Amino acid sequence: MAKETTDRTTIDLFANEKRRGRPRSNPLSRSQQLKVNKRNQIQRDRANGLKRVELKVSLDLYDALNERASASNISRSQLIELILQQQIQA
Repeated sequence: MAKETTDRTTIDLFANEKRRGRPRSNPLSRSQQLKVNKRNQIQRDRANGLKRVELKVSLDLYDALNERASASNISRSQLIELILQQQIQA
């Protein structure tokens, strides 16, 4: 198989230098990809009528929330929302 100089699809197959791993599939760096993905997630949440709330908790409470959420087969976020709704309604 001869090297085709005009081939842009498989240009890395016949490269002189060998690099480890598969070729990059995204031109953005990983940190830029994370920023774009986070921005898109926030926009999806806004479109669904969700608001972002952040809080810091102790490791014990965090572990307890994870255990209760996994036992209930729901996400930790859903569990916290249920707890807050019950507290407001009470």
